[in-house]
Amino acid sequence: MLLVCLTFVLLWVGAFVTSTNSGMAVPDWPTTYGYNPFLYPLATWFNGPRDIFYEHSHRLLGSLIGMVTILLVVVAWLSEPRRWVRWTTLAALALVIVQGVLGGMRVVLGERLLAQVHGCVAPLFFALAVAIATVTSGWWTAASERVDRHAGRLQRLAIATMAIAYLQLVLGTFVRHVSTQTSVGEFRIFAIFHLLGALVLTGHVALVALRVLRQFSGERLLVRPALALVGLIAVQLCLGAGAWLTHYGPPAWLTGGWLANNEWLQGFTVEAGSLWQAHITTAHVAVGSLILGTAVALALRSLRLLQGVPVMPADRAGARTLAGMAA
Repeated sequence: MLLVCLTFVLLWVGAFVTSTNSGMAVPDWPTTYGYNPFLYPLATWFNGPRDIFYEHSHRLLGSLIGMVTILLVVVAWLSEPRRWVRWTTLAALALVIVQGVLGGMRVVLGERLLAQVHGCVAPLFFALAVAIATVTSGWWTAASERVDRHAGRLQRLAIATMAIAYLQLVLGTFVRHVSTQTSVGEFRIFAIFHLLGALVLTGHVALVALRVLRQFSGERLLVRPALALVGLIAVQLCLGAGAWLTHYGPPAWLTGGWLANNEWLQGFTVEAGSLWQAHITTAHVAVGSLILGTAVALALRSLRLLQGVPVMPADRAGARTLAGMAA
């Protein structure tokens, strides 16, 4: 749980670094202006330029998460009886190392593509941390499976929602990390696919929530994440609209027609690099990762708590008999 909480904070800080264009504020890696990052002068860190403060804080928090992940691996291999869980913690350690190297190479090489990949791996690590926290929780081993004929449908829906949530984050990186070589047409395509992904994800979350509330309303461990997904999607849609508005202004169809004389719209000005712009965009990115983590938790809980109705040999024989009669 500590790893999950720290990783979410890092996602927020990392997104803010990108939103404020502070990613290249420190030109060297793994050092910070030639200093060991843990020995960088506090006076320069706190009283220096804001972009250096953001980027150096990002690096230190990433190092802290790496240490917590190492501690998690040690504890798991000393006390966790399930072999697959122990290996999962090792996978988390490998992924956090890859993420650190990606961040460093992005600074050294100055490649925007590496920044985009870095942005894709971060929510993936967060999802893995959520999965580890879920399978190592106390209720996981104590829970008993409920046999239900609707279990398979819910599990498939939850897994699909999890996959779509991650794909939507990947599509978001194409909109967020736009290079100077990207044409207007290419950006429009990225934006359209991102919007379509939002619609598909919203529909899937609605389907999952309806199925949980209709067939599994007594399962608190399923109802809570399902309702949380609905709330997060609502917040995310508002943040997405706000991110677009603060970056590009109101769309043409909104400024025309009956809204043409709206005083607020007429006086609205997009202020490049404003704090409102940075905070709204950062929140949009962070909540997207939170949606992914919640979807992962719901999918794992459904797989642990629910079991589909097995087809008995007698049922198979009866089905063959009916098929023969129909033939």
